[in-house]
Amino acid sequence: MTAPSLNPLYATMPTTIFEAMSALAREHGAINLGQGFPDGPPPLALAQAAARAMAERSQQYPPMAGVPELRDAVAAFYARRQGLALAREHVIVTSGATEAVAAAILATVRAGDEVLVLAPAYDAYAPLVRRAGGVPVFVGLAPPDWAMPIDALRAAITPRTRALILNDPLNPTGTVTSAAERTALAQLCVSANLIAICDEVWEVVRFDGLRHASLMAEPGMAARTIKVGSAGKIFGATGWKVGWLVADPALATVVARAHQFLTFTTPPMLQWAVAEGLTDDALIDAQVADWAASRQALLEALAHHGFATLPGSATWFSCIDLAQSGVPLDDRTFATRAVAEAGVATIPLSALWEGPPAPRHIVRLCHCKPPPMLRAAVGKLAAWRDGL
Repeated sequence: MTAPSLNPLYATMPTTIFEAMSALAREHGAINLGQGFPDGPPPLALAQAAARAMAERSQQYPPMAGVPELRDAVAAFYARRQGLALAREHVIVTSGATEAVAAAILATVRAGDEVLVLAPAYDAYAPLVRRAGGVPVFVGLAPPDWAMPIDALRAAITPRTRALILNDPLNPTGTVTSAAERTALAQLCVSANLIAICDEVWEVVRFDGLRHASLMAEPGMAARTIKVGSAGKIFGATGWKVGWLVADPALATVVARAHQFLTFTTPPMLQWAVAEGLTDDALIDAQVADWAASRQALLEALAHHGFATLPGSATWFSCIDLAQSGVPLDDRTFATRAVAEAGVATIPLSALWEGPPAPRHIVRLCHCKPPPMLRAAVGKLAAWRDGL
């Protein structure tokens, strides 16, 4: 009997590296510094707000674009913290940021369109572009500073180039675009008439003392930017899957039409809770301060054991340079062996890379974990490395 024909994009696609490494961590009982999620719960006030909403408010379908309270709260949050002039009509609530990225791509990319993607990249971007009929065009960043390759991006633009996907701050490197880089990117988008899909989910998770600035705020970008945010990253509530996209109302209306046939809507009690949380800067800043402390614990442990780290000032992740850390293995071999032999799961950076040749000497560690766990994990990695 002949097997039914399936979409080859998915039929031949491997399991995402995050799920693969987490599965290996469970199999080996390893400390999981691979997949990015905090071990602790989100702030108690957020959980209490969700419980109140569950008991006192509707649990039926909310409006497709999101409950008004959350749309208003997102607009106010960005006005207060990033100086963006937004209203409810700019905001569409989605079931997580990945769904927002998917809706943005489906609404803007046509068959044959080319989309600029910086490597390394979150591994959902390229499959989503291909599913929309587009062609991802990869432009590589270079360690250790991962500077924005403006000239290479400009050279990659053709008459078919439709959009640029920018992840800022950048997962997996933890780096942030500079003001000069944002200006250059905006000029590039305007001159080439590109839509910018800006995955800014890490906008709050910064440890350099600076407020996030969006590409959307640059001259000429307000009407051509789709900005994506995530309550999961702001509050450490990854399982809630509450995200949003922000765009000029004319653009947001079209992206919402893609969203309505993906998840249509998101649990209303979680939306109301996030709306409350976004009004409380002290709650948000305290959460980031906790992550700053755990990040510092990881960096100190790595330095103590002779691991060389790459510069980064944002996200839940820090990267180590294997070659400079005395590890004679490439990143994939290191990750595969370390989870089984050292009892620690990591993410090889080359798994988040397509296009130009990838560096194969860098692995990503997640630092939003309890400091004792981080110190234990680094100790295990060091002992294993020293025995290679």
